[in-house]
Amino acid sequence: MNHSVQQLYCYRKSISTKPFNARGKKVQRCERCQLAEVNCICALRTSATTEANFVIMMHDAEVLKPSNTARLIADVVPNTQAFIWSRTEPNPALLKLLADPQYFPVVIFPAQYAAEPRTVLINQMPDLTQSEFTQGKTPLFILLDGSWREAKRMFRKSPYLDKFPVLSITGASDEQMGNYIREAEVENQFSTAQVAAQVLALNGEAKAAQHLFLWFDLFNFQYQKSVCQRNQGRSDAQARYQAYLARRAQQSEAKE
Repeated sequence: MNHSVQQLYCYRKSISTKPFNARGKKVQRCERCQLAEVNCICALRTSATTEANFVIMMHDAEVLKPSNTARLIADVVPNTQAFIWSRTEPNPALLKLLADPQYFPVVIFPAQYAAEPRTVLINQMPDLTQSEFTQGKTPLFILLDGSWREAKRMFRKSPYLDKFPVLSITGASDEQMGNYIREAEVENQFSTAQVAAQVLALNGEAKAAQHLFLWFDLFNFQYQKSVCQRNQGRSDAQARYQAYLARRAQQSEAKE
């Protein structure tokens, strides 16, 4: 069964009036992972055990890009929902989800773009035990997926997000971040999947965070094998990912 990001991709492709021509447009790609068929990683895809909930608001220009990493989040985190962002017509299902009383929505975005008196958290989860209105609620992490310019516009032009606190992620290590497919538009800019992995770590889900980091590394390396650019990904990405899965399987067997 296709997850939410793949469903969104299929929908967006079905209403396109012309082919989407990205870098490497002549590459024969797997429809599921968007890698060249010879570099497909679908057979290695597996989800993590996690309680995290993600909402991915995707810019229309981002949905069809083969280099998009939001799909990697949905690959690993089962509770991931994705929506195409609209400035004038927000998706009713998105608004309903954000209004669901069981959730406490948190927008993941750099702190410097949040105006006072908005609550801003830097590298820490919200304390939901401090108020009777938040006790028992589950964090719902909102990611804005697009280019840096698009993401800033989404942040500014989505007034229904203004009432939610902002969580800012800083200080990630080079080991975690590596070299992403796209050239960063600003310093310390990371892919959507990398940010989500850091959120998982802050949420106390270290194993799920490691799973997503390793899955991203594998996608990143395999993607760069498929296009005409110097591959700056980790050449040992597949070995590292498979070693992680093997350790996870051993630990699971030991508990039984």
